[in-house]
Amino acid sequence: MVDLFERRVDIFGNRIEFYAPGLKRWQTSEWRPKNSRRFLPISVTGQSCALNCDHCQTKVLEGMISVRLGENLFELASRLKSEGTEGILISGGSTKSGGVPLRRHLKLVPRIKEELGLKVVAHSGVVSPSLADDLAQAGVDAVMLDIIGADETVQQVYHLPLVASDFDLSLSRLDAAGLRIIPHVVIGLHYGRILGEYRALEMIANHRVDTVILVVLTPLIGTPMADIPPPSCDDVTKIFVAARQSMAATKVNLGCARPMGDLKMRLDEAAIDVGLNGIAYPAEGAIAYARSKGLEPELYEWCCSMSWAQAVGEKLVEVRVS
Repeated sequence: MVDLFERRVDIFGNRIEFYAPGLKRWQTSEWRPKNSRRFLPISVTGQSCALNCDHCQTKVLEGMISVRLGENLFELASRLKSEGTEGILISGGSTKSGGVPLRRHLKLVPRIKEELGLKVVAHSGVVSPSLADDLAQAGVDAVMLDIIGADETVQQVYHLPLVASDFDLSLSRLDAAGLRIIPHVVIGLHYGRILGEYRALEMIANHRVDTVILVVLTPLIGTPMADIPPPSCDDVTKIFVAARQSMAATKVNLGCARPMGDLKMRLDEAAIDVGLNGIAYPAEGAIAYARSKGLEPELYEWCCSMSWAQAVGEKLVEVRVS
């Protein structure tokens, strides 16, 4: 653990990034966001999804802002900007082929970026060659997608007639199109078991990616996984270690989704100990713990998929807290 932490400091310095996008209501005694609408998620499919994956069953879509009937994506983005939004995630439910139906909305992205000045991140799902080209032509700032390393998980959890190598192919297509790639790995996705996570990291490590985001299965009420225990802190920490070891010079963040309570606190401390670069919605005391390790916290009201921005000179507004 100490060696990984020290290597992380050698490569990235002593800064650690904490993120609080407007995906949900959140605050701690250490940090209360000032503009909860700075970065917001949009669903282009409302609350509809053709897959109804066992871990989600469209519950995640309920927290997104839907494009209204008779309204296009530019009009929605304009309305959000007037309310203080500076960046958006374009997402939604999946088609039966595993991709999010983004293509007809992407033609409006150049206007959203040029006329409104918003950052635009897209959640693609499985990527076809034509979708990769459309995302590149639209000029999205980054593309997020889950990477699954076990065929059983693809078919039994996502209900897709695909295999893990199709997700590897999606990475190749995004890479070939020159897009900024933000892959996610859901730890414990196979009904709380560790199954394809290590293979997913291996696939990611073979591609040019900007930030890897690790999240942890969070059992949701009303889904087939509602009563399934999430993976243990030890099992999750081993994934943290594998990611940090295999991608020492790549930013690795602990993302939004992870169980609450004592497990969240232990996971956040483990992420700091192992040398991850950032944490979304930090647990109570996590910022103080980072300082106790000699790290200098930076706080952003943005999605942790935006961690690339500082490196390319697109400085995000940092929130100051006492």
